[in-house]
Amino acid sequence: MSEPRDIKIKRLHMRSIRRGIKEMDLILTDFATRHLPGLPDDQLVLYDALLSENDHDIYAWITGQSDAPPHYAPFWGKLVAGAQGLTRPT
Repeated sequence: MSEPRDIKIKRLHMRSIRRGIKEMDLILTDFATRHLPGLPDDQLVLYDALLSENDHDIYAWITGQSDAPPHYAPFWGKLVAGAQGLTRPT
């Protein structure tokens, strides 16, 4: 049975709020609030996969300390742009 879109968005939003480190709480909550409802279904699946990644890895990718896996490219620009100024001044 497939998960209804509205339920999936609520679940992903909740997973975005409750992360392991505060920086990721801020970045992912902002992204989820602003962009999840407008993401196509295939990108929601990718975002769900991103939420299974280690918070320290995601933070390193967002801050440019290491390269993000290329399969996250469809929404990566929005995520990085939204992170500017959330955890450190721009």
